[in-house]
Amino acid sequence: MDLGFVDIAFFLLFFVIVVGISMWKSRARKSGEDFFLAGRSLMWPMIGLSLIAANISTEQIVGQAGQGASNVGLAVASYEWMAAITLVIVAFLFLPRFLRIGIYTMPEYLEHRYNSTSRALMAIYTMIIYVGVTISSVIYSGALTINTIFDINLVTATWVIGGIAALYTIWGGLKAVAWADLFLGGALILGGIVVLIIGLNEVGGLGSFLAANEDRMHMILPADHPVLPWTALVVGLWIPNFYYWGMNQYITQRTLAAQSLRQGQLGILFAAGLKLVIPFIVIFPGIIAYQLYSSELAGTPDAAYPLLIRNLIPAGVRGFIFAAIAGAVISSLASMLNSASTIFTMDLYQRHMKKDASSTQLVGMGRIMTLILVVIGCFIAPQLNNPAFKGIYNYIQEFQGFVSPGILAAFVFGVASKKSPPAAGVVALVAGPVIYGILYFAAGDIAFLNRMAITFGIILVLMTLVTIIKPLPEPKKMPEREGFTDIKLRKDILIGGLTVIALTLVLYVIFW
Repeated sequence: MDLGFVDIAFFLLFFVIVVGISMWKSRARKSGEDFFLAGRSLMWPMIGLSLIAANISTEQIVGQAGQGASNVGLAVASYEWMAAITLVIVAFLFLPRFLRIGIYTMPEYLEHRYNSTSRALMAIYTMIIYVGVTISSVIYSGALTINTIFDINLVTATWVIGGIAALYTIWGGLKAVAWADLFLGGALILGGIVVLIIGLNEVGGLGSFLAANEDRMHMILPADHPVLPWTALVVGLWIPNFYYWGMNQYITQRTLAAQSLRQGQLGILFAAGLKLVIPFIVIFPGIIAYQLYSSELAGTPDAAYPLLIRNLIPAGVRGFIFAAIAGAVISSLASMLNSASTIFTMDLYQRHMKKDASSTQLVGMGRIMTLILVVIGCFIAPQLNNPAFKGIYNYIQEFQGFVSPGILAAFVFGVASKKSPPAAGVVALVAGPVIYGILYFAAGDIAFLNRMAITFGIILVLMTLVTIIKPLPEPKKMPEREGFTDIKLRKDILIGGLTVIALTLVLYVIFW
């Protein structure tokens, strides 16, 4: 797709405004709490949109649209709609505990609940995943999508994406990231709506679309389905969902920066409501692409979204769509960079390298690590084109499976069992990669979601045995942040959460 002068001008103007405002709003952020947690000042609209902007990138847009164009169809929406329920549970069950303690990072929570070894293990795992998997894969998938749709050189797109994200993240930390996400998240949703409307118009409207694609509009697939059997929805899919939305630093960091528990919970519920909309602006276009271009998508369903944009988006609108797609990548990348630098600085540098580091030194280290991480990611990203990785979506899910069951087990068991000893947390974090690795190499034909479920179950058994053998003499008492008293579950929050769950169930019934 060729970009005209107007399209390029719109793209440049959009990002000049976004970067300029985010840097201006985050000026004079000097303390560690300012840089890493936006001074704990975020309000619910910013939290909600930032969660979505951090979450949705091209690996979701291209991957889920591609699944929609394949034999999975709308069933892949379970990743979004089950996430809505997960977010409600996180808002009710986990967020009050995190805010009461006043943690900077998720590994820090494990030190309070178990010991410093657990914190160090999770910090190391997280850094490995960020550097080797998520940062590089987001850069690669974004650059590849931009290259496919707009015919921009892959390496050039890689460094443009990395450079823009690094610029405002290094300058202003989480505050800059959150302000940029207001624009980037809004552009992503609006751009998706534009693509959906144009696509539906091309196939004769919503009624014609639903009638022509009835076989792809089912949420529940047979138990023997090779990609997403209904059995995976019962247990397996909940594990990456809870890990991602409840324990993943680059997602939870903006909730840890909430001005209050109420603002944090409202922001999470806002994001949960938006998750119900995402399948309509991502997966529906993938199904539309299959309806229009099935012969061109044979064997390459991931080309569905790029193909739809290339063929249908008119001149003059391309610059906006280009900005929305690039923004989706840049917002996710900026969140990852900020969170990875936070974990390195707070959990590794301050704890093990320079315990007496001043606030200025912490912020400086955070900025240095952001730059280092983006450079590493930009060098690794082009290498992910190797067929050995079996596709970017598979690469992300498989490698995160090595750590997510153990981390989730440590958090969940620690909340459920007040007398679980420090050894139980260490066992969970050490055993997770070992068990999943054995299953990965010895039972690779088992779907990765089922391997996660098996790993998670074995770890819970091990933690139970450790707790039975050597329980804590007294229930673990967690510290409390000075002045934090906002711990009540308000009626409007409860009603909002139940409404999201009810709407999710209604959608499952409609598209059963």
